[in-house]
Amino acid sequence: MDSGAGPSLFPLHRCKTIHLVRHGQGIHNVDGEKSYKSYMNPEYFDAQLTPLGWQQVDNLRKHVRSSGLYKKIDLVITSPLLRTMQTAVGVFGGEGYTDRFDVVPLMVANAADSGRAAISSLDCPPLIALELCREHLGVHPCDKRRSISDYQFLFPAIDFSLIESDEDILWKANVRETKEEVAARD
Repeated sequence: MDSGAGPSLFPLHRCKTIHLVRHGQGIHNVDGEKSYKSYMNPEYFDAQLTPLGWQQVDNLRKHVRSSGLYKKIDLVITSPLLRTMQTAVGVFGGEGYTDRFDVVPLMVANAADSGRAAISSLDCPPLIALELCREHLGVHPCDKRRSISDYQFLFPAIDFSLIESDEDILWKANVRETKEEVAARD
């Protein structure tokens, strides 16, 4: 678009701003940075955040809150992978969850052995998981998701209704998505 001083076709008050957030460091990233072959390790199936990854989440949460950006967020869309949902709820979730019958947690306490307290769904934007919101599909176990029914237990207040299959039918053990296929999926 032309960035001249003339009037815009879309006044800013009618526009939405999209912020893209990459997940915090996952357990697969540590070895993967040393050797790409490490991404083939089955122990990294649906990799979770490392302690450093959680620290990155906490730092981003502080920034989002202190900058006032938190008040401007209407919706959070996340991939249905453990590390991305941990990042999303950690950054955008509500404060201090207390067990109440009328409030569902965004994330239960110690979800996937994270050692983290439950995260509240109060006073936070809605979170929706989208199946195609993934970096790559296939071959690497870290890129295969768990069943949605498992996730619904760990992340009760995330909306999974747009995901059609309980199991990960997009991930293939012997075929890695090409960059062209990723671009076509976006």
